[in-house]
Amino acid sequence: QVSLVESGGGSVQPGGSLRLSCAASGYTYSRVCMGWFRQAPGKEREGVAVISTGGSWVSYADSVEGRFTISRDNTKNTLYLQMNSLKPEDTAMYFCAADNRPTCTRSLSLREPDFPYWGQGTQVTVSS
Repeated sequence: QVSLVESGGGSVQPGGSLRLSCAASGYTYSRVCMGWFRQAPGKEREGVAVISTGGSWVSYADSVEGRFTISRDNTKNTLYLQMNSLKPEDTAMYFCAADNRPTCTRSLSLREPDFPYWGQGTQVTVSS
C-alpha cells in the first residue's frame, strides 16, 4: 500500500525559509518521479516542482524558480522541498505526489493526472 506523508510545514514571516519532507513507503521509491504541488484557499492546485527518479533532473514552476529546491534521498525514501525567500503568496497546503509512468524521467511532468499517488498535505503560512 502506497503511503506518502508530508511534514515540515508551519508559519513563517516573509523572507523566511522552510524545508518540507515527504516520507514514502509501499513501493519502489527510486523508480518513480516525485513532485510537490500546492493549493491556496479558493484556488486550484498547482504544480510546484518535480524531480526525476535518480534526482538528476528537476523542473520548477516559474513562480518558485530560484527560490525553491526539490531534492530526494533514495536511501531514505524521502523527498524534500527547500523553500527560501518565502512570500505571502506561497501560503498554501503543500502536497507530495508520485508519478509512476515508466517515461517520467524523459518527460518530467507537473500535470496532476500523471500522479496517481498523493499525500495528505502540510500547511505553509507566510505572514507578518
